[in-house]
Amino acid sequence: MLEVMILSFGGQGGVTAARILAIAALNEGKFAQAIPQFGAERRGALVRSYLRISDRPIRRHSSIKDPDVVAIFSEKILGIVDVSAETVVINSKEPKIKGRVYYVDASSIALDLGLISAGWPIVNTAMAGAMARVFGFSIESLKKAIGETFSGKLAELNVKAAEKAYREVKEWNA
Repeated sequence: MLEVMILSFGGQGGVTAARILAIAALNEGKFAQAIPQFGAERRGALVRSYLRISDRPIRRHSSIKDPDVVAIFSEKILGIVDVSAETVVINSKEPKIKGRVYYVDASSIALDLGLISAGWPIVNTAMAGAMARVFGFSIESLKKAIGETFSGKLAELNVKAAEKAYREVKEWNA
């Protein structure tokens, strides 16, 4: 079973990214759970979301304490939370962390496509694209999941963001 923790700020779309990736996993024939953890959050507050992906039914329904993968939607989170996982996927132009790190400039992708709310780039689908590539999901499974989550022009823009990040995610060699 793959256990993922997504760390984002409220308004960046971490909860939605977990849900999209869970749907993409189902499209891949796997079992999945997306579990948000937040209280009365406000834009800019730290939000944790959890994602489990497995080839077998998942019986565990708790938060994830020791994730295999941590996805970080903003480098500013590194100063708030101690991040330790086998693999990290980060929204960054050039990450400054050690380990098995994958990175993509999800903020620039979102800004270029106009995926902005209240001045913030909404990086959920770009990060989902990068994570799907790292997880070995097909782009088609991800695009279908985005289509089930958004509609119309918003779906088209989010598919473009996911495709671009899927192509551009790189491994960091620290």
